[in-house]
Amino acid sequence: MSGARPRVFIVDDHGLFRSGVRSELGDDVEVVGEADDVAPAIARIGECLPDVVLLDVHLPGGGGQAVVTAVKAEHPEVRFLALSASDAPEDVIAVIRAGARGYVTKTISGTDLVDAVHRVAAGDVVFSPRLAGFVLDAFATGTGPQQPPLDPELDQLTAREREVLRLIARGYTYKEIARELFISVKTVETHVSSVLRKLQLSTRHQLARWAIHPAPARPLGDRAPPGLTSPGASRPRAPGRY
Repeated sequence: MSGARPRVFIVDDHGLFRSGVRSELGDDVEVVGEADDVAPAIARIGECLPDVVLLDVHLPGGGGQAVVTAVKAEHPEVRFLALSASDAPEDVIAVIRAGARGYVTKTISGTDLVDAVHRVAAGDVVFSPRLAGFVLDAFATGTGPQQPPLDPELDQLTAREREVLRLIARGYTYKEIARELFISVKTVETHVSSVLRKLQLSTRHQLARWAIHPAPARPLGDRAPPGLTSPGASRPRAPGRY
């Protein structure tokens, strides 16, 4: 991304909503264009090549997935962040498999939306907190059509390691993970150690934050992997979690 401010394109079929998004983004980004349907979105995005496209998943001329697929085929460097009223798993998975880098719902605050745009522009994958589980589920079980992996770092984990990561993201304790997966606590610890090594993290606490919290929560000096982050996420830690 060039310059301090991400260049953003907005795709939504409601003009009033687009205006509201522009207002909320303010001077923290540069809005370079907008469209209200699939065909004009594909054409205009190709012309202005923004850093990030904010995209509704439901449009009159088809799903937002069609926009992502068409643009990515010609301009793979353009990054997409879905911004939708829908939190249905099928909508989330479809647009992520098409190549979007994140998915947040329209209940997001203006401050968190700006943060999410900057994270996607920087290469992170960003989700509203409760949606991360859908994505981890899908890629842990391999459901749906075979597509490129969501993230190279997730792809290097084994199926069992992704299952453990998914449960950690949901707030499970090690004992609860062991019961859920019918394995011993010691085996859970072994899987966690392997995941830490592969993701180049140092502690279990960092691992949990990698799965469900923004990158700044990780101590300085750690490599910030482009993993599942949630803008402005704040959730209670399960008692006795560590």
